[in-house]
Amino acid sequence: MQTSELSNAGPGIGSLSHKWWVLLAVGVGSFMTALDGSVVNTILPIISRTFGTDVATIEWVITVYLLVVSGLLLSLGRLGDMYGHKLMFVTGFFIFMCSSAVAGAAASAPALIAARGLQAVGGAMTLANGPPIITKTFPPTQRGQALGLAATLTYLGLTAGPSLGGWLTGLFGWRIIFYINVPVGLLAIALGLYFIPRDAGAEKREPFDLLGACVFIAGLVTLLLALNQGHAWGWGSTTILGLLTVAVTVLVGFVLIERRVTSPMLDLSLFRKRVFSAAALAAVLNYICLYSVLFLMPFYLIHGRGFSPAQAGLLLTAQPLIMAVAAPLSGTLSDRIGSRLPATVGMAIMSAGLFLLSRLGPDSSFQTIALSLAVVGLGTGIFVSPNNSALLGSAPRHRQGIAAAILATARNVGMVLGVGLAGAVFTTVLAAQGEALNSAASVFDATSLAFLVASGLALAGAAVSALRGDGR
Repeated sequence: MQTSELSNAGPGIGSLSHKWWVLLAVGVGSFMTALDGSVVNTILPIISRTFGTDVATIEWVITVYLLVVSGLLLSLGRLGDMYGHKLMFVTGFFIFMCSSAVAGAAASAPALIAARGLQAVGGAMTLANGPPIITKTFPPTQRGQALGLAATLTYLGLTAGPSLGGWLTGLFGWRIIFYINVPVGLLAIALGLYFIPRDAGAEKREPFDLLGACVFIAGLVTLLLALNQGHAWGWGSTTILGLLTVAVTVLVGFVLIERRVTSPMLDLSLFRKRVFSAAALAAVLNYICLYSVLFLMPFYLIHGRGFSPAQAGLLLTAQPLIMAVAAPLSGTLSDRIGSRLPATVGMAIMSAGLFLLSRLGPDSSFQTIALSLAVVGLGTGIFVSPNNSALLGSAPRHRQGIAAAILATARNVGMVLGVGLAGAVFTTVLAAQGEALNSAASVFDATSLAFLVASGLALAGAAVSALRGDGR
């Protein structure tokens, strides 16, 4: 980072330690958004009981957040490149904090869903602009380490969410889950304003591609809606097939638009770099596998084995805990030896862990289940930081925002595909056997096949990482 950039960062920020304060500012945001997401998933049944709504309605508390974030990431990353990442990041936190207070005070399910949609706008602004701030602040020799530490805070948020959320909800009610974001948000905003260097943006004179942004949002939201609701509406239903057809048509139109406009929202030339396109694809495959585990394991543990939710939650923490430890270590290693080898090894280990999960049966011990989950967590932790570093490092400095947005979009698409694919395999096996969730044997067969499919996809991710070239 140049001296001129540091001069506007705040008093005393020109010291060697300033970059770690920048990382802390971004990391607090990563922790808060991850914590909020994992907590909300946990307390949905309580919110549903409060408002007297059915499951299909209250699921939109999660679904609307996912759809809005996914649809806006590219646009907000592009705006960050144009007008400055610090401005977008801090503004995003302010929106997230205010909408959290509104969500906590919601008097009905529709009001809560609307507040979550606004919360997603702020979340998308921070997700698209946090990684570019880190990438610009740290030299290439420390980029992997810094991104790994940021990932650790994300995993810690995911790990602490269910237990912390349950404890706070038990003491103060579910609304505290949203109110707690206000003081944490104020801390993040203060750190961001003081420590993050001001960047004016490299491309203010270029017009914003409004047509491309609107077409992309329409196409991606339609696609994700179809993938997210396919299990509920029926994968072969007219509605889902129609949504998928519209989504593909609109997204093809988006690509054609971006190839013709002078200042495209999505710089398609980024995908001509093998490192960039392969890292994006590997990220999608990684999150498909990761969210297959998150979707399937509760069925195995609760419906198949008869464990209590508390026992299941305890076992499931093995995965994010290992991820939190492995991510910064792998990031530091990738700074020294390049990113291709750690990313490849990470996906291969994840594939092995998924295979171990596919072998779980009615008599598998606590230790065996925890070990299998830990292997998946180890593979993911080893993979994420080097892969993120390779993708962001292969993008030009003035395209860091859009590169980070592409990475975040790949992550969200992978999440939805993971749940959709795992759910499709799971329900297909149950239907073929004519059984329901109360048949433990059918649950074991369904989860086994779904984990085998995920293991194969992780192996494909390892091959993609191995063939992408060196990401030094």
